[in-house]
This record gives sequence, structure tokens and C-alpha cells, in this order.
Amino acid sequence: MYTFQLTQESLLIALFIFLIRVISTSLDTLRIIFTLRSNKIWVWLLGFINSLIWLLTIALVLSDTKNLLNVIVYAAGFATGNVIGMWLEGKLAIGFAEIRVISSQWGAAILDVLRENDYAVTEIPARGKDGMVSVITCSVRRKQVLEIEKLVREVDEQAFITTEDVVAVRRGILRGK
Repeated sequence: MYTFQLTQESLLIALFIFLIRVISTSLDTLRIIFTLRSNKIWVWLLGFINSLIWLLTIALVLSDTKNLLNVIVYAAGFATGNVIGMWLEGKLAIGFAEIRVISSQWGAAILDVLRENDYAVTEIPARGKDGMVSVITCSVRRKQVLEIEKLVREVDEQAFITTEDVVAVRRGILRGK
């Protein structure tokens, strides 16, 4: 039979389980992202820390399996940790991105603005549904993506912009701010 223990001690334990689970899952989300980016040192370190935290937290939950509050906060901490981990990764913006801009009229102007801001860009002439378009590509650090989007939008509000995470196989010259 499950119970809801609402003593001060049980509420503090539940809060502790929740917070530790949030931290653990946030770190695990970052670990997965570092795994995708082949960063072995961070993957090892975060995996080690996460395993220790997980063992201690699950031991605390299993020590009182009849207390439904501990089970619920454990699950809520996991769910919250995933969201916070994604938010943290977005703020860290680790790695590289390939930006692709498609503009039907303003390709040359976009190239000029990006080059004036010291970004290395490549233009590929292409044929779209309604005629010729410029496809502009640029490889940058993920932290620079919003700046490039802003620069492109200032020239062509209608430009189609996509980004894709990429792993640098061999780094050349990365320019930009």
C-alpha cells in the first residue's frame, strides 16, 4: 500500500530527491550532446558524476518504496532535468553549425553583409520553383548562428534559413566574431 508522508522530514527528502534528479538528468542530457560531438573527456566525466548521483538518489527512493511522494518527485525531477539540460545546452551552444540561406533576390547583398562581418561564405547558384536562387552556406560556431540570422534578415526578410549541427572533421579557418 502506497502512502503520502507529509512530515517536514519527508518533504525535505522529497525536495532533495527532486533537486538531485534534476541536476543528474541535466548533466546526462549534456553528456548525450557531448557524445554526439565526440568529446570523450566531458562524456567520461559527466557519465561518472551522473552514475554516482543516480546510485545515491535511487538508493534513497528505494529505501522507502511505499512513499508515493518520493516516486513522484523522482519522476518529476527526471522530466524537469531533461528540459533544463536542453536549455543549458542551448545556452552553451557547443560545437559547429552549417547555415544554409536561400534567397531569390538578395544573394549578392547577403554575401556582402556576411563577408563585411568577417564570415567565410560560399554561394551556390541554384534553380528553385520560380527560377534562379542563391544558396549561401557558412560553417560557424553554434554561438554565431543568431548573429548570422539577424544579418541575413536585415537584408532579406523572406530568406529561407536552415541550420544543421555538424562535427568538425578537420578544422580550417573559422572566421567571424
